[in-house]
Amino acid sequence: MLYRKLGNTDIDVSLIGLGTMTWGEQNSESDAHSQIDYALAHGVNLVDTAEMYPVPPKPETQGLTEQYIGTWLAKNGRRDEMVLTSKAAGPVFDAKRPGHIRGGHTHHNRLSLTTALNDSLKRLQTDYLDLYQLHWPDRNTNMFGKLGYPVDAADSPESVAIEESLSVLADFVKEGKVRHVGVSNETPWGVGQFLKASETLNLPRIVSIQNPYNLLNRTFEIGLSEFSHREHVGLLAYSPLGFGVLSGKYLNDAQPANSRLALFTRFSRYTNPQAKAAVQAYVELAKQVGISATHLALAFVNSRPFVSSNLIGATTLEQLKENIESISVQLTQETLAAIEAIHTLHPNPAP
Repeated sequence: MLYRKLGNTDIDVSLIGLGTMTWGEQNSESDAHSQIDYALAHGVNLVDTAEMYPVPPKPETQGLTEQYIGTWLAKNGRRDEMVLTSKAAGPVFDAKRPGHIRGGHTHHNRLSLTTALNDSLKRLQTDYLDLYQLHWPDRNTNMFGKLGYPVDAADSPESVAIEESLSVLADFVKEGKVRHVGVSNETPWGVGQFLKASETLNLPRIVSIQNPYNLLNRTFEIGLSEFSHREHVGLLAYSPLGFGVLSGKYLNDAQPANSRLALFTRFSRYTNPQAKAAVQAYVELAKQVGISATHLALAFVNSRPFVSSNLIGATTLEQLKENIESISVQLTQETLAAIEAIHTLHPNPAP
């Protein structure tokens, strides 16, 4: 395993991180425990979860993912081997966001965030998190696949200012419940405002940003990668395989049994015609260089200097093994140039 610093901290995180959003939906508790066992045995130390998980979010399953991690910790007592991160949900701005969490009171104010953190710690059976993240902004902005900023969309009257939310997170750090703080699904403006607030108000700096990043969606490079480079806000890259689409298993309209896109029709982000054309090109490139499409996609993300950890997700141990093994795949300059040529023809088809 390779390790990188978590932002500007002294924490070494595995370049491959273990994503957990299927646990409690597609994966059972025993599956989750087996994945943790395997991942830790192969050098993975970062385990990322959220109060909202599993996905798709449902009232009847909410919190199961954290519970499964908690039962593993209670049984094994190996908390110091894990860099454990979780996320507090934000307010609902569209129908796809979950309105059931904390009774719908999910703005990033003191009461809401305190409840979210304490509930997560209880489910996880730990007294601290190494990293606590705001799952998405407490304002109406372009996120979750929206490229254009909604200029005419007003914020909720209950939206909380970034300075106030960061002040609450600062108190969590003072209390010892959180070591570091980060953001997720955030924009360049938002990252800039968090950094500004930390400097002007002497509050903790965000050390990470968890956003989507893959061969079909490299929008992070446009404005956010410079923040990662210059301000040491490391990317925790999620959906590095685009919900498995970049493995090539969905080509020619295939629907493998029990696969995510076969089970849940709501996930159409990576399956538009432009994305399918790009995937075909990347799969053909992988064949030409003699590696799997999965390894091509993951090795590309691994190679980016602004990535602190590549958050893979798996529903089987076989998938987990292949994902972790991508750490040993080094893409040549010729292969990287070929990826850039495909990207030029198919730029960000699935943002």
